[in-house]
Amino acid sequence: MKFSITWLKDHLETEATLQEITDTLTAIGLEIEGVEDPAQRLAGFTVAEVLTAEKHPDADKLQVLTVNTGEGDPLQVVCGAPNARAGMKGVLGQPGAVVPSNGMQLRKSAIRGVESNGMMCSVRELELGDEHDGIIELPEDAPVGHSFADYHGSSPIIDVAITPNRPDCMGVYGIARDLAAAGLGTLKPIAFPKFEASGECPVEIRTEDAQGCPAFYGRVIKGVTNGPSPDWMQQRLASAGQRPISLLVDLTNYLMLAFGRPAHVYDLAKLQGAVVARRAKDGEQVVALNEKIYTLDASMMVIADDVQVHDIAGIMGGEHSGVQDDTTDVLLEIAYFDPASIGVTGRKLGLASDARTRFERGVDPDFLETGLDLLTGLIVELAGGQASEAVHAGAPPSQAKIVSFDTGLTARLGGVDVPADEQRRILESLDFVVGDDWQVTCPLRRHDIEGPADLVEEVVRIHGLDKVESVALPRMEGVARPTATPEQKLERKLRRAAGGSGLDEAITWSFISEDEADAVGGGHWSLDNPISEDLKVMRPSLLPGLLLAARRSFDRGSSSVRLFEIGRRYLADGEYPALVAVMAGDAAPRSWQHGKARSFDAYDAKAKCLALLEAAGAPVDRLQVMGEAGDIYHPGQSATLRLGPKNRIASFGMVHPTVLKAFGIGVPIAAFGIHLDAIPAKKAAKGSVSFARPSFTPPALQAVTRDFAFLVPSELPAGDLLRAVKGADKVNIVDARIFDQFTGDSLPEGTKSLALEVTLQPQDKSYKDADLKAITDAIVAAAAKQGAELRG
Repeated sequence: MKFSITWLKDHLETEATLQEITDTLTAIGLEIEGVEDPAQRLAGFTVAEVLTAEKHPDADKLQVLTVNTGEGDPLQVVCGAPNARAGMKGVLGQPGAVVPSNGMQLRKSAIRGVESNGMMCSVRELELGDEHDGIIELPEDAPVGHSFADYHGSSPIIDVAITPNRPDCMGVYGIARDLAAAGLGTLKPIAFPKFEASGECPVEIRTEDAQGCPAFYGRVIKGVTNGPSPDWMQQRLASAGQRPISLLVDLTNYLMLAFGRPAHVYDLAKLQGAVVARRAKDGEQVVALNEKIYTLDASMMVIADDVQVHDIAGIMGGEHSGVQDDTTDVLLEIAYFDPASIGVTGRKLGLASDARTRFERGVDPDFLETGLDLLTGLIVELAGGQASEAVHAGAPPSQAKIVSFDTGLTARLGGVDVPADEQRRILESLDFVVGDDWQVTCPLRRHDIEGPADLVEEVVRIHGLDKVESVALPRMEGVARPTATPEQKLERKLRRAAGGSGLDEAITWSFISEDEADAVGGGHWSLDNPISEDLKVMRPSLLPGLLLAARRSFDRGSSSVRLFEIGRRYLADGEYPALVAVMAGDAAPRSWQHGKARSFDAYDAKAKCLALLEAAGAPVDRLQVMGEAGDIYHPGQSATLRLGPKNRIASFGMVHPTVLKAFGIGVPIAAFGIHLDAIPAKKAAKGSVSFARPSFTPPALQAVTRDFAFLVPSELPAGDLLRAVKGADKVNIVDARIFDQFTGDSLPEGTKSLALEVTLQPQDKSYKDADLKAITDAIVAAAAKQGAELRG
């Protein structure tokens, strides 16, 4: 939120410097995002008087001016403004000055053969407004030679970041209140322009939805004169980044920015019948002030008359009933809307506004009548007219929260000792009512106060966050102990292994859209009030985020994508850690050796998955490849890795085409997922624990290899046979691998041939024929249990 020092001092009586103000704002928890001094942008621009204005000898639309700058000889300036004339006073930019609107540095130059020593400036060129039909005309008493920045009254502008829990500081008055509480000055009372209300309001005003709009206040003012707002108001609005529009519109914006209270003004001539706050009807449409058409539904609050919708309640007014320069009769509206309803409507429509920001954070329900009278008084004072009596439809929330407070909590929670009397002063300066028994009644505008800890925060920040000393956490004696949990260690190990294997780590949102969740089986947990409809469902799988990342990579021309993520997936019975990876595009680029590029397949996913499981310490040699991996995978091109039929550790395969289509992906993708919580932990060794890695001792005797060819049923997985052979003699068999598979007419129907190479490692003596025969018999016997027969 932006505001000028001049505007701040409208509400705060203070002699503090700019530096003191910014330091105090930071100390009380209002973060400074930036400070801008418009006077710096106007350096080099002075008040000047036009002495003569003659026609340019070589251009019909240009004039040659003689300008008095207040010092030295008059300067010659070429000007094309139609209102330039002798005797007027304006703003001269001299050589060296930089024009704020375009960054152009002025210099002495010749324009159509005539020397020009600078430029007479328009309002737009100095970024003081949108007018550009002529140069600025200053009053006759403007001091010639005086700095225009000082004459104009340029004031430094402060930009403050307001956190969502502080809607009470969404107006300059609220910020002034905090600064006054911090001892930087005295808060001025709100100045109410006087007016007299007479006669009943000629328009029926009511609310038909007490939940969405508990209170709807309004009144009519007849006989107003619309036009430009006064300079002082335009300057304040401009400092906040608001473009002045017209007096009536500017007054509502002024009320919102000064006091955090949005309001709206309607052209009474464009309304028909009663003005009602109600729910929209499905399919109703409204043309908003941004000239866009919005289609509404029954969950949205609107302001409507007997004919049509005029306002998306709490967010933006309608174009049809907006005030114009010829408007003479107006209806003022100030309401209290349900914050959650405003937030939902804004997200559904994709519509943001300053009013929405304030309403969805929660405006002060105690400022409705006050705000209506203040706005009425300003309109009557500046635009004239006769105000009717006010109409109060409904009532805003009025039940103040009472919190029992212990002053000792400030030291225990806030880490700073503040005397009880000072704590009382701070709270009362923020409009809390503190009883003798420390029962604290909270002002209605403070929606963020929920308990004693929030009152501690108020005391500490006004006392000064910079006064809270840094205190080191207590440290245990001796050597620092490791703090990482086994789960954290496992994730770190897998993260390093995955990165080392050529995968790139991705970090995606934990929330996805409903459509994305449905594509992978549906989510179990959804937010009622999400920040966006695309971030509504807690992800049941990490796959959607990775698929979206892969699609973005392909959209930007990538030929190969290899991504992994370690995170949580959220199921009906809780959250579970997982590692998921996707691989798509070229597994190997085209080359003269292999010809065309090779794409990733399910075996690539399996190999990468097994490598990471081995790095995690999983018993890879005991894993079983079983069945289909689920609906998200392609049928016949996926499987699971299990320790027994029930303990599913991982899955791998090609992603199902329908899933890819749902995410807008047109290339095959191989994927795998590891359930980190299903990996069995290593059993601790008996006796003392040693953290040193044992040294490697090569075997004394040479290993022996033996080849076996087995005839097995066609449906037998090769891994089952391999596992059986490895388990036949765990002392002597150190490795086994399948090096050939053969099928053909020469084999019995329904069979295939698998050839294995088995590595044997003698221990303390070389093998004899009898030893080798015993091992061979054990291998054949183990294979027979799988239905395998040794080929002759």
